[in-house]
Amino acid sequence: MVSDEGQSARYVVGLGNPTRPYERTRHNVGFRVLAALRRRWQAGPGRSAFSSRLDDVRVQRAGQVRRVFLLEPHTYMNRSGQAVRELAAFYKAQPSQILVVLDDLALEVGRLRMRPDGSAGGHNGLADILAAMGTCELARLRIGIAQAPPPMDAADYVLSAFTPAEEELMGPAVERAAQAVEDWLFLGTAKVMEKYNAKGQES
Repeated sequence: MVSDEGQSARYVVGLGNPTRPYERTRHNVGFRVLAALRRRWQAGPGRSAFSSRLDDVRVQRAGQVRRVFLLEPHTYMNRSGQAVRELAAFYKAQPSQILVVLDDLALEVGRLRMRPDGSAGGHNGLADILAAMGTCELARLRIGIAQAPPPMDAADYVLSAFTPAEEELMGPAVERAAQAVEDWLFLGTAKVMEKYNAKGQES
């Protein structure tokens, strides 16, 4: 077995808002993906660090092992950058080692899109992370939540719950996103883009 000890760890940041009222809202799909990853990888209870929940996990696949830190910022969405900056400073993590998982208004419910870099695309949590890190070169996995129906305000919409019909799509989408994160660990961003970005990959 090939171990990753002494090699670079990877850091997966799931975005959302802490506390029970936000748990099943559209803005919290990043947290839901981290929960799916903890189940998949049989993570322990985690610990409190960097104003966040932090899990330190070893992931094994095809004879390889990766060390992964799962960061769930509890700073509330618009201050997510504080937690990520503290994590990166403590572990000396490079932008290439970090993946941010977040919701996206511009994608249909349940659709995934991986990108290696780019702007925040109007997402305040990602914008705060990019500003805190001083770079746009952070990989991000977006999960579609669809646009707000008029005349509903986008800020209210992202803090609303999915409809039952949408939830039927989101459950599988969260599991598929967790698989995409694991693929990122072992295959890299380009392979994940190829596998998950094409329209029609929702099922």
